[in-house]
Amino acid sequence: MYLAANGRRPDAPPRTPGARRRVPAAVLALGAVSLVTDVSSEMVTAVLPLYLVLGLGLSPLQFGFLDGMFNGATALVRLLGGRLADRGGRHKRVAGTGYLLSALSRLGLLLAGGATAGIAAALAADRLGKGIRTAPRDALISLSGPPEALGRSFGVHRAMDTTGALLGPLAAFAVLWATADAYDAVFAVSFCVGLLGVLLLVAYVPAGPAAAAGPATPLKATALRDPAFRRILYAAALLGAATIGDAFLYLLLLRGLDLPPALFTLLPLGAAAVYLLLAVPAGRIADRSGRRPAFLLGHGALLCAYAVLLAPVSWPTVVAVLVLLGIFYAGTDGVLMALAAPVLPAHGRAGGLAVLQTGQALARLLGAAGFGAAWTFWGQRPALWAAALALAGALAAAWRILPARATSPAPATTLSPEPS
Repeated sequence: MYLAANGRRPDAPPRTPGARRRVPAAVLALGAVSLVTDVSSEMVTAVLPLYLVLGLGLSPLQFGFLDGMFNGATALVRLLGGRLADRGGRHKRVAGTGYLLSALSRLGLLLAGGATAGIAAALAADRLGKGIRTAPRDALISLSGPPEALGRSFGVHRAMDTTGALLGPLAAFAVLWATADAYDAVFAVSFCVGLLGVLLLVAYVPAGPAAAAGPATPLKATALRDPAFRRILYAAALLGAATIGDAFLYLLLLRGLDLPPALFTLLPLGAAAVYLLLAVPAGRIADRSGRRPAFLLGHGALLCAYAVLLAPVSWPTVVAVLVLLGIFYAGTDGVLMALAAPVLPAHGRAGGLAVLQTGQALARLLGAAGFGAAWTFWGQRPALWAAALALAGALAAAWRILPARATSPAPATTLSPEPS
């Protein structure tokens, strides 16, 4: 009932001729960089708990402190990356710095030996690099093609990124098997793969457009002053605060079926596989039918996952939750960036996207902490009921908050085809 005469929603961006023909080359290049970098990152992520806890003898508390502290810092570093990228339109340079820092962190793990300070410095460099590169990379994607195809562009990038996340653990265990559990070999191979990602960025990703190089305007005078962007930010933060975190969902599945803890590491692969399959179709549907409803429907899938977990857990429950979780990420991750990018000016896009990503990440951190506290004090089932009711309320509020139509404040500008 909300479709126009041409079968499209009124909040969907207008089309330009030829927009559906192909994915921009810059998006494919950035996708290849992310794929290779994620192989490198996930190789380390897959073995790091084993290396630190079993190999070096760190306690789970020490490992949790290191990992949690640096993960929390990543959200705040995104603001720095976005701000630096908007100064003179240096999106590629700042993103490349982030990718290089992450690659060098693998070398730091190799050189640190068993020194806790060296390991902490290497983990800090990895999180710093990830935080710096995220907003400039997404800004490059948004500037690489027509606004009406952003959902597809982000979907393609996220699908390639997820492919790397799936291949990384497999590569790590292959190296461990071939080298008789030599963790140093994993770090060395990870460093080489990460360096390859940096070289791909330098060689094949074009620099940002000249139009993106504007004055260093404060964020409050650009992104935060735009009413449409503020509404997107408020809705994303509200929904993020009602998101309990994947790890809790996996723990609920394990407890419900009394599965061995070893299967915990396999559950994320199921959700990631669904995300990989649906990221591109979800982006194309969002471009055609509207990104606002697609973003909300993605959270609706998460609400359904909560509802499924409220029933007695069985093997069909496991499959349903993993599928719904994959649908959630396919309908929200890249779609949110595609929804927000058109309302931001080219010269302030990286900073605006960084604000949005940081706000959502901090809100999700609060949501996960709140659910953990509710589980501790109320019990598993009451906490899940509270999370489901909170998400339902957040969805109703976000439906009213999100702008019906996001419009670009300036003419669309695409990346120059010439690499720099």
